[in-house]
Amino acid sequence: MAAMPEAPLTCLDLWFRAGSSNERLGEEGMAHFLEHMVFKGSNNSKAGSFDREIEELGGSSNAATGFDDVHFHVLVPPKVVPQALELLLDLVLKPALRADEYEMEREVVLEEIAQHEDQPDEQVFQNLLETCWKDHTYGKPILGLRESLKASKPSQMKEFHKRLYTGRNCCLAIAGVIPVDIKSLIEEGLLARIPEVQKGGSCSNKSQVPTFKNLRKEIEIPRLESARFLMAWPIPAAKEQLLIMGADIATSIFSEGRRSRLVQKLREELQIVESIDMDITVLENGGLVLLEACCPENNLEVVEKEIHKTLIESLAIPIEKQEIERASRLISNGLYFSLEVSSQVAGLAGSQTLWGRKQPLLDILNHINYWTESQLQNKIFSLLQPEKSCTLIAKPKK
Repeated sequence: MAAMPEAPLTCLDLWFRAGSSNERLGEEGMAHFLEHMVFKGSNNSKAGSFDREIEELGGSSNAATGFDDVHFHVLVPPKVVPQALELLLDLVLKPALRADEYEMEREVVLEEIAQHEDQPDEQVFQNLLETCWKDHTYGKPILGLRESLKASKPSQMKEFHKRLYTGRNCCLAIAGVIPVDIKSLIEEGLLARIPEVQKGGSCSNKSQVPTFKNLRKEIEIPRLESARFLMAWPIPAAKEQLLIMGADIATSIFSEGRRSRLVQKLREELQIVESIDMDITVLENGGLVLLEACCPENNLEVVEKEIHKTLIESLAIPIEKQEIERASRLISNGLYFSLEVSSQVAGLAGSQTLWGRKQPLLDILNHINYWTESQLQNKIFSLLQPEKSCTLIAKPKK
């Protein structure tokens, strides 16, 4: 719980270790589909009634499914937190999963997959994940596979919910004005009565560490406006917060703003790219550093050459103190700005608690001071080298 006495709204955020990486063979897409079906009503309510009741309380609701987890949250005035909490727990812990609603919502999800596949940029990103992590669930789309969804049944979804929506797999994060009786509300509610774990249940896929594929691949994508040059490198699991911070600082030095190395060289000086970005994807079993350059197709060769040159030179060219200071400010400001409202605070607190990283939300910034110029070059820049990457080149299909 994060008390924010001046916040106008209180966020209730219910998290489960039930993302797409927990899907078994034949369940591809079940995690996201279940998120849809939860809002089709509980054993005590009809489809749409939850949204109406939350709106009548002056609030709003939403949900999101990721690779590792799924969460459902409501944002409501503090005085109606007890009613909102009861509605949320009933909806998520006791979904009806009615057969008629199942058939209708499956078509909605299949249409969502079709729309996703019709977006060129999404196709490029999914191709990169599949290339890097071909044999892991991280390499499969969160939305799932058509064949698996079409073959699925409500009974299969009920088993999925029973297996993963358990006490040991969940946490509730609350941020904003906290009711004085919140402890008794939780202890007397549905959350306190769900089983810790069901037979055949699992807390997470911690043993399924993805194997990174060091490959090079070229593809053609219809309606792609500009060519894409992408590189990816593996990084440790989310719990390795010190190394994650080092990767974050490195990507800021390389590509955050006009003064960063890659942007200054390729976009500002040589003017051979439309944009170039470098970012990190943090996941519970292992993530990626991702680099993407958008450019005219006839510039691809020189873009690749200059990116490789910059990465290789990073091992020899000393990092200037102001580069680290600038990157540290950008990272710190980004975290501060991301914690301005109760929903953002509840989201970060919920995720950290769910995965055993319960700590003051700003503590992660303490890792910044560890990273000196030599530490970054030896431990991070040395990993971000061309020969250690997975490379994908995407061209517009003619």
